[in-house]
Amino acid sequence: MSQPNYKRTKHSCYYTYVAMSSIFSLPPLLFVTFHDSYDISYTRLGTLVLINFCTQLAIDLIFSFFSKYFNIRYTLRVMPLLTSLGLFVYALVPMLAPDMAYLGLAIGTVLFSVSAGLSEVLLSPTVAALPSDTPERDMSLLHSLYAWGVLIVVVVSTLFLTFVGTEYWMYLAMFWAVLPLVSCYLFCTSPIPDFAVNENTASKTGTRKSLGFIFCLMCIFFGSAAENSMTNWVSSYVESALRLPKIWGDIFGMALFAVFLGLGRSLYAKYGRNISRVLLFGMIGAVVCYLTAAFSPIPIIALCACVLTGFCTSMLWPGTLIFMEEKFPHLGVAAYALMAAGGDFGASVAPQLLGVVVDSVEAADWTVGIADTLSLAPEQVGMKAGMLISAIFPLVGIAVVVSMRRYFKKREGASG
Repeated sequence: MSQPNYKRTKHSCYYTYVAMSSIFSLPPLLFVTFHDSYDISYTRLGTLVLINFCTQLAIDLIFSFFSKYFNIRYTLRVMPLLTSLGLFVYALVPMLAPDMAYLGLAIGTVLFSVSAGLSEVLLSPTVAALPSDTPERDMSLLHSLYAWGVLIVVVVSTLFLTFVGTEYWMYLAMFWAVLPLVSCYLFCTSPIPDFAVNENTASKTGTRKSLGFIFCLMCIFFGSAAENSMTNWVSSYVESALRLPKIWGDIFGMALFAVFLGLGRSLYAKYGRNISRVLLFGMIGAVVCYLTAAFSPIPIIALCACVLTGFCTSMLWPGTLIFMEEKFPHLGVAAYALMAAGGDFGASVAPQLLGVVVDSVEAADWTVGIADTLSLAPEQVGMKAGMLISAIFPLVGIAVVVSMRRYFKKREGASG
């Protein structure tokens, strides 16, 4: 009996990551538009990010404990349809009922976030289960394609919003809603490998109870927080804090961020090794970038710091998965779901915190004095304060990675 051709399956996973990147990268591009057109505060915009990742977190936790009750093949095929449905709701409700715009944005966010949660839980273990001589590089390439997808979405969306007009943003969202339908077709016509779904990882390896697995969870939490704070706010930061035109904020901010995010992951896919060292230097670099963005009075330097954050944080999420696979091989879906939960928790807390800080500092009485001293507007001071607070996540992440490296080195030395 001939072996199934899993090459199409791998390409289906790759395309799906690209097609679904719009649900992460499109909303931040529209934050200022929503703020101006529907009078939605930055805190409420940050809440949309919180809804996004909390929904994903819920899906992660459901799969962590109840994965054996799901038909993985069916779930993979239905997943892209939820993405399309969510984006259509996201676009149509504000267009048809402007007074209910925020409700429509929230409902659409919930729908496509369910799909995003499923993609994080299922695509990585699917690729890991495919026969390959270079599994680490396949995993890194999978996550790098998300970044290149973000680049495509940002460039196309920015050109559309610039030359067609921000008032027609809903047609742009509907365009991106069509692409995931191709993913549904690809998964329906591709063989899906068998991989551990209901395997009791805890009983076989003790990873759920081990300090090592907890370190991995903490690492992906702080790494995801460092990445997603900038991902969700770089466009608004460049436009509002650095006072650069929107096209600069989108293309030279978010798009270049995605370029460096994809570049870091692609380089590791081709040349990468010693993932724990990559994680450490990534955390250190992220701290430097956030502090530079917060304190630099020169807009171009602050912009470069925002962009370089993409390179520094590029391997923090996929790198933690690679590290986990090295230390705890042959894990099932439940372990990946727990890791995705840790990442999504970081991705939900950090951007929301940044939004709250921006609004709080901007509204504070003492901000006026600081703004006058620095020749800045209160909104600019708020944005810079948000960047400063965001530096806390990779700073703590440094301590986590150092402790994690020492723990596994000691454990491997004891077992040797």
